[in-house]
Amino acid sequence: MALVPLNLFVAHNGKSKRQHVTCVYKCGDACSKPVPNRSDNEYFGDVVKSVSRRSMLQAGGVAVLAVGAGSVLAACSQDSAPVATSTTSTAPAEPPPGMDFASVAPNSDDAVIIPDGYRQSVVIGWGDPVLPDAPQFDIANQTGAAQRQQFGFNNDFAGLLPIPGQQNRFLLVTNFEYVSPQFMFAGYNADAPTREQFDVEIAAIGMGVVEVERTPEGLRPVMGTYNRRITADSPMTLTGPAAGSDFVKTPADPTGRTVAGTFANCAGGVTPWGTVLSGEENFQDYFGAADGAAAPGPVDADRLDRYGVSMEPSELKWETFDPRFDLTRTPNEPNRFGYVVELNPWDPNSTPIKHSALGRLKHEGANIYITDDGTVVAYTGDDERFDYMYKFVSAKKMQPGTDPAAMAYNMTLLDEGTLYVAKLSSDIPASEIDGSGTLPASGSFMGTGTWIPLLRSGPDGQAESLVAGVTAQEAAVFTRMAADKAGATKMDRPEDFEANPTTGKVYVALTNNDVRGVDGEPGPDAANPRNDNKSGQVLEITDDHAGTSFTWDLLLVCGDPAAADTYYGGFDKTKVSPISCPDNLAFDSHGNLWISTDGNALDSNDGLFAVALEGPNRGETKQFLTVPLGAETCGPVITDDLVTVCVQHPGENDDNSIDNPLSRWPEGGNGTARPAVVAVWKDGGQIGV
Repeated sequence: MALVPLNLFVAHNGKSKRQHVTCVYKCGDACSKPVPNRSDNEYFGDVVKSVSRRSMLQAGGVAVLAVGAGSVLAACSQDSAPVATSTTSTAPAEPPPGMDFASVAPNSDDAVIIPDGYRQSVVIGWGDPVLPDAPQFDIANQTGAAQRQQFGFNNDFAGLLPIPGQQNRFLLVTNFEYVSPQFMFAGYNADAPTREQFDVEIAAIGMGVVEVERTPEGLRPVMGTYNRRITADSPMTLTGPAAGSDFVKTPADPTGRTVAGTFANCAGGVTPWGTVLSGEENFQDYFGAADGAAAPGPVDADRLDRYGVSMEPSELKWETFDPRFDLTRTPNEPNRFGYVVELNPWDPNSTPIKHSALGRLKHEGANIYITDDGTVVAYTGDDERFDYMYKFVSAKKMQPGTDPAAMAYNMTLLDEGTLYVAKLSSDIPASEIDGSGTLPASGSFMGTGTWIPLLRSGPDGQAESLVAGVTAQEAAVFTRMAADKAGATKMDRPEDFEANPTTGKVYVALTNNDVRGVDGEPGPDAANPRNDNKSGQVLEITDDHAGTSFTWDLLLVCGDPAAADTYYGGFDKTKVSPISCPDNLAFDSHGNLWISTDGNALDSNDGLFAVALEGPNRGETKQFLTVPLGAETCGPVITDDLVTVCVQHPGENDDNSIDNPLSRWPEGGNGTARPAVVAVWKDGGQIGV
């Protein structure tokens, strides 16, 4: 497999392989703009605290009900730094259960590359039918009406929920994060998009439910009764302290309780009660105003800035077609996005819920852990440079059963409880955290932490702010600012946040932060130990799940294993697959962590990796697959005999478009590059066994 020359990849800000066009449409080009978090919170590298290492906590187990990404149910080296050699013992002869496969080598092929002995197939892709009357996809004649019945664009999260009583039948639930119109429409004019293109884009994002059947050739879609498309204008119910507040009322919704649509949906999770959670992330991209427009009087400019909302024309120009996206006409509309959405996929007529008790931020996703006494804990990260990690502890216990009454009750669990933000500390001397990533004398990066309470929510939207000078409604709608005031720890883009169902430990993918320690921005600390952090790290938390204390370690400091600034859990770095920019997390039944990547800063396509967490193999990292040119690996689902991933934005490259394609995946030939879901399996065998 020949590597593509380096000059093919036009590096965004010279930092990673993610293309500028992807950043423009996916996150509003956030990396080229000032960091929204301008709070003066100390980063804990400033202050050395004398703390003792807590003993490991006893974690509770949880039964497996469903499988899915995010479910608890079933880089430049610092040449002058010394190479870390604290624990580089020879690997055991036998690979860990679930990781017995031949690692895929780094490559730049325009294909999904999988281990020898495995098979793959495309399950469903952009434009394929979801509803029975969906027309055949025609790239040259797209309409909004057709797209509302078809699989959406840029699938990110996926959950695979077994259908009770039907062997080999599942619900495949996905989000569609964003649109990139130059890869959707031939001859696209970014300065003058058409009304029909707007209608297609509105319909191409949101969520989807598709029934699928397991066959010898993988998974195939079925036109089942559960099939459904949710778009950027589907009705949603807003619950919790934000609902009915003046911050979310609009001319179209004077009660502030019914929101049109969901978009910018990134990762998610499958709940123990059988619903799906989806995080609204870079919602700011969809709102704009004419050049020179001023923010309306009641709108606080600081609040807009903290969320990256700008009084300028948006890239997509949706504000020219619908006044709700025009900040001068509907200034509260952005306040109605940035929540965790809960979907009941078992009821095609149900209205999704936006849970404001979990706060408004750029949610990468949300995932549930159930303690031994039935307490429901939701973990979520705010995917922005120097933003925070959160958890929500419900005041109610989950009810067993899947009957409508139990489902209705359990869908209120995330409306009542306490929202916390994380503050980390470490006893590693500040002199040993110099930004190079060099291991401290202790041999690993570790410390303790506290969950700081922000907001306590009760029945019927009643709530109490736990931050002085902040109202409950402000804490729910402008959560970032409440967390600033509370003194939370600034992290390197907290993305997926998952609890291991085997051990109860919690893992956070910190994707990267190329401005840490640069141009006066906050410098390194023990949990974020590198300046100009291109490749990210994975944090391991041993949490008192329903309590307020935890300990933490860095499992991985990602990047080139040959570089001094990387760490693979103490495992011999000459025997690992290089990993960069961790994004989504999942677990297999053996307790291994699986990581998908976004924006690999090394010379390879993004991929999916398995990482051993326990025993002598701890830190061993093996690449299971890579995705095509220009693509990102998203939404991994890991079962004993099947792996699925979402292949997002194949072929996105600054110098290309649908008229001048870089990728032809998945069709090949003269086909159009299309985001899609891929299944991988081994005939007659289990994954990694």
